Amino acid sequence: MLEQIAKMLAALASVSAVILAATVACAPSVQSTPEASNVAPTPAGVWAVMLHQTPYPYTTPLPPANHTILDSIYVNSNPNGGVTKLSLDKGIYRVYDDATGWSTIGSFVVSGDRIQFFNDPHCYRDTGIYTWQVQEGLQSTTLALETIQDDCASESRVHKLADRPWESCQPPGIEAAITQHWPAPDGCYQSVLPAEE
Repeated sequence: MLEQIAKMLAALASVSAVILAATVACAPSVQSTPEASNVAPTPAGVWAVMLHQTPYPYTTPLPPANHTILDSIYVNSNPNGGVTKLSLDKGIYRVYDDATGWSTIGSFVVSGDRIQFFNDPHCYRDTGIYTWQVQEGLQSTTLALETIQDDCASESRVHKLADRPWESCQPPGIEAAITQHWPAPDGCYQSVLPAEE
């Protein structure tokens, strides 16, 4: 069985090399300008791209793309400046820290008052288990996560997720959503989840 897999991978690598060579040979030449090569992506641009990415099922199959009670975009302010964003959207989580540029994407499932994070490329073998609590106020909704167990040490997913409460970018009511008369948390700019397909 392993020998068959190795042969298939070798054939796939050969086909990939041919496709890459043909692509490079047929591609028009583009000269980069010094101005274009020194342009750094903006936090809003990085976030917009992340909202359209999906995780890879490293050790666990992707969960069904069903809405969960926690689906929203959340933000919190970093003590050292900047904003960290958390998107929970139909089994996909995305985190982006605009102060450091750190980001990750993975899968999540909600069961009762627990949420599990997995398929994270920084720690693909680790599943983080947290409790969650939502508090709805007149002007905002917050999500608090508390770590039960998470062995992921890369950029400390634990600290990114559980150190501070998350403020929802979702307006607190229909009137606030229509009129935009609510104190939207800092960092909620361009925080729209991708449209349903």
